[in-house]
Order: sequence, then structure tokens, then C-alpha cells
Amino acid sequence: MKKQNQNLVFLAVLLVVILGASIAVDAALPSYHIAIKVIKKATVYALVAVSMNLLNGFTGLFSLGQAGFMLLGAFSYGVLTIPVDKRAGVYQYFDGGAIKFSLPEVFAGFLGDSLGSVVGMLAALLVGGLLAALMAWLIGLPVLRLKSDYLAIATLGFAEILRAFFQWNALGPITNGSNLLKSYPDFAHATSYIILAGALVALILLLINSTYGRAFKAIRDDEVAAEAMGINLAKHKRMAFIISSFFAGVGGGMLAMYNGTIAAASFKSTMTYEILLIVVIGGIGSISGSIIASFLYIFSSEWLLRGLDSGVFLGIEAPGVFKNGFRMAVFSVIIMVIVLFFRKGLMGDKELPDLLRLRSRRKEAPSK
Repeated sequence: MKKQNQNLVFLAVLLVVILGASIAVDAALPSYHIAIKVIKKATVYALVAVSMNLLNGFTGLFSLGQAGFMLLGAFSYGVLTIPVDKRAGVYQYFDGGAIKFSLPEVFAGFLGDSLGSVVGMLAALLVGGLLAALMAWLIGLPVLRLKSDYLAIATLGFAEILRAFFQWNALGPITNGSNLLKSYPDFAHATSYIILAGALVALILLLINSTYGRAFKAIRDDEVAAEAMGINLAKHKRMAFIISSFFAGVGGGMLAMYNGTIAAASFKSTMTYEILLIVVIGGIGSISGSIIASFLYIFSSEWLLRGLDSGVFLGIEAPGVFKNGFRMAVFSVIIMVIVLFFRKGLMGDKELPDLLRLRSRRKEAPSK
């Protein structure tokens, strides 16, 4: 219990430091600066990676349906927050769409424009998370009876079917078919993303350190032993699946805010593979690892190595070498090196406070 409290205190201190740095960056840079964009996207990916780690790393369920749940959250956010006066332009092929209200405008009528808009945006994110959780409950009834690769294939198939379903013109009055959803509100500052994602990650961490979290870990380590201890396997697997999907749905809504537009075609299986890659790089079973890997991954792919596609990298001009596609080739090599030298990821199954305590003990140990 003391260790858990120390981890929570460390997380709180770390969040305050990150929050302070984010506020300083927001004050110094315009909202369109690449640094702000990197922080926003990395924060969203960190939340989704942690939600996937809850399922894959802490419960031992290999699911690849994350993109599908993110799609549900993204569309829920977009559909519920597009201003009424802009719906005719967005749903131009579907007579203005079937939804004739906007949650930020509804709440603005009770709470004022600024506060009402924020509350409406948060309510839309919550609805997206709940819709993803509901869908997880429905598909979890049959698919959670499967194990290992079969579960991964079933959830991957669900995500692909859902993506095609949302592009169906029969749903156009709600989803806009294969056309973009746009003109919905966004949090302009990276600090808002960090506060929201930080609060959600803290909830996941509290869950992991609770009795339910210990039951999830027991199922991961040995299902037979966990069942012998009185743990209801079906109940706890379903619970982990639903909770993970809820946070993935909220993450999908935040990703929609970041992108500025929503298209079902962008929620492909490659998005799930990206999230899975982040979880593996950070360490399966490590919340700190998922967060650190998310920021490293987005910083490297979206900023640091961007010059490898444009002909100039670190002041070196080589248009014949640094051309379109070379960035991903170099990034793939970096990932291979990380996997070779860090077989369990950057953090393994440890948290950052655990590694700091271990390092402190090694320094305090008397030398022989």
C-alpha cells in the first residue's frame, strides 16, 4: 500500500510539472505551432495506449479493436458538437442531417457561452466513451469466449466492419456517409488536452491499484489459479474490455478535436497497430512506459524525423536521399533497434517511480 501511495504521489507531482511546462509552451507559442500539435497528438495517443495496455498488458486479453472504438468516440463527438447553423454546409448531401441540435449550444443556454461550450464538449466526449463501452459490452458477450489470436482476429474484424458501416450512405443523415464531418469546436491549448487525459489516466491507475486491478493481473498470470481463488473470469474480462473501450472512445473524440475533421476511412487497422506498437515499445504492463513511448513516438515521427521527407535534415541538404518515404524507413530501423535491445520495452512491466527507487537503492548500496 505504501508503494502504491508513493506511485500516486509521484504521478501527481509529475502531472503538475508537465502541466506547468504545457502552460508555459501555450503562452509562448501560437496554437498552430508544431510543438503544440505534437503535445496534443501525443497526449491523445498516450490515453489510448494506456487504455489498450489495461486490456492487453494488465488483463492478458489480446484485442485489436481499438480503432473501432475510437471511431465511435470520434463520430459521437463530431455529430453532437457541430453548430446548428453549420450543419447544412456539413451535411449538404443529406438535407442538413438528422441531428438538429449541438450540445455546446444546448449547455450554453444554461451556463453561458464559455462554460456551456466546454461542458457541452466534455459531455460529447462522455457520450462517445459510453457508446464505445456499450458496443464493447455487446460484442464482448460472444468474442470474449475466444482466446489469444482468435480474440485479436475477431476484434480486428469488428473494427473493419464498423468502419465500413459508418461509410454506408443509409447512415448519411447521422454519419455524413463517406464525407467529412467538420466545423466542430476544439480545445485550442495543449494544456486542456493534458488536464483531461491526465485525469483519465489517473482513473485508470487507481483502477489498476484496486481489487479489480489485482483480479485483472491474476487473470493475466494464470486463469486457472485466478478462478480457483474465486475470481469470476467472464465478469472481470468483460469489465476490463468495457472500461478499456470507454477510454478508447474518449480518446477517439479527442483525436477528432485534434484533427479538425472526421472520416471513417482514416480509422484503419494501421491506427490500432500504431497504438499496439507504442504499448510494446513502452512496455506491456507499464502505464509510465505507454505515456513515455507515446510522446517519443509522436515527437520522432511528426517532428524530429520530418526533414527526412523534405530533403533537409539537421541542416544537411540531400534531396537525393532525404525524400518522401525515407522518414518511415529510418523510423522502422529505430524501432527494430529498440526491440532488439529492450526486449520488454523501455520500462518493461515497471513504473517510473519503481525504476527511480531501484536506482536510488543501487547508489546507496555499499560497494564491495
